[in-house]
Amino acid sequence: MTVNELKDKLNLKPLVEDDYDREVKDCYIGDLLSWVMGRAPADSAWLTVMGNINSIAVATLADVSCIILVENAALDDNARQKAEMHGVNILTTEENSYTVAVALSKLI
Repeated sequence: MTVNELKDKLNLKPLVEDDYDREVKDCYIGDLLSWVMGRAPADSAWLTVMGNINSIAVATLADVSCIILVENAALDDNARQKAEMHGVNILTTEENSYTVAVALSKLI
């Protein structure tokens, strides 16, 4: 499944679009950035409430397919600019991590 297909099927709102044809193979939930950095699988959708510049660095290092900001978590302006510079796909939803992960698990 691609990021674009995921966006459409889960009704996610795009915040930063880079490579929406990138494949999503897994899902990871976490808000402790150092934990995510060492454990999030490459090509996964990362579900978090962390919409700051540090989350962009973690997404890049972990090579995730996208960040999904859950529960309408905000993306700050510095993070948006850094995501655009580094090609990090970011989507958002009002749903919580559990709900998104369950729906995503049925798709991948």
